[in-house]
Amino acid sequence: MEIIRPLIRNMRDVRRYTAAIHGTVCDLGGQVALVDVLALEAVRVFLPDVFHCMHSSVSGLTTTSDGYGGRGNSSYQKEQIETLIEAAGKRGELVRNLVRRLFPGGERHVGGSHYGGEWKNRWIIERRVAHEDVLRFYLERVVGERLQAFSDAEKAWARMTDRVALENYLHSLPVERVQDVISSLEAYEDQFEPVHVVPATVVLLNLLPHLPERQRGMFELDTRLVVGRVAYRLVRALKDPQSVESAVREILSQVPSLSSKLELIIDVGYREGAGHKLVSETAAKTLEKEWRAAVRAASSDELARETELLRTLMFTKREAELDEPALEIPDSIGVTYALLLAARSEVLSQSFGSRTVRRKPRLAWETLIELYGDENTLQQRIHALKASPPDTIDDLLNLAEKYLAGWRPKDFGDD
Repeated sequence: MEIIRPLIRNMRDVRRYTAAIHGTVCDLGGQVALVDVLALEAVRVFLPDVFHCMHSSVSGLTTTSDGYGGRGNSSYQKEQIETLIEAAGKRGELVRNLVRRLFPGGERHVGGSHYGGEWKNRWIIERRVAHEDVLRFYLERVVGERLQAFSDAEKAWARMTDRVALENYLHSLPVERVQDVISSLEAYEDQFEPVHVVPATVVLLNLLPHLPERQRGMFELDTRLVVGRVAYRLVRALKDPQSVESAVREILSQVPSLSSKLELIIDVGYREGAGHKLVSETAAKTLEKEWRAAVRAASSDELARETELLRTLMFTKREAELDEPALEIPDSIGVTYALLLAARSEVLSQSFGSRTVRRKPRLAWETLIELYGDENTLQQRIHALKASPPDTIDDLLNLAEKYLAGWRPKDFGDD
């Protein structure tokens, strides 16, 4: 009544409008909420100047109060909304109503309420154009990467109670897309229930070692944190510590990777800055102690398959209690290689005012020395690896040789 009805004056308008709706709804294939499509199609048909301006007003229409720019720096977004209203001429109030009804994120620019980023999950689940990715799809008819990831996550969500079905579905996707799909599952966290916890968490933790580590921007989460966030939200759906402990033990029994197990154990435990205290403190200590025993009992081949081996072994060594046996690092080329891979990282730097992100490789050299006990032992293991290097070792040995020769990074610009 506030948007469509004022624009329709006669039966000719009805015919124009219904013809437009038919074609658009077929094109969109159910990817956009029908009510939103009906309103926007009325604008497209009867207020083409306003519709044309919408392509350059996506930020103003969809950015929430705590989004990029925040409350105090949204003047350019407000200007976008004002441009839309001006394009409507005498129909300016209709555009204000459009913003109020379809774009809660932009409502503050027309005197309405402020909506925070927590609303975005609801909007994308409902396929509302209030979400930037859905609006862009409506305007451009091109599925962006984020909307594609959510569409895949929607299908994964339908399989969350069935471990085999979820596992098969995620393995059917291109591996480079799976991390984004897992991240998109966070949109459903308010709907996570106990029935989802064990099957879904097992699948996610078993996928973790096989996901490719991607080149990240300055503020992007790494793969381990992306998976860990969803796993934690799943386990949190269990409301009491006893249920969480029981579920964690069931999950751990179905996860071979030691580093993936550690991710879950830390999440539910009491580690400062990482643990969320979902189990009793006694249970957390027991889970950690049992895990350390499993690390010490692992064969060299099992350790060599770990993707986070340095973190795994260092945690075992540093957190060991007095009554636990000392950790022995196997004299194995595979273990040495896995440790160097896990020790390699990139330092990212970005100058003020520049979009360029500079990257430099680093090794956690002091941590490696601590793990082996002295640099001589580390040197011997690296030389043994150099004598029989794997085919995929690329420039890792060259970087290790620089450290052995005494090079240490002082700042980002050092070579």
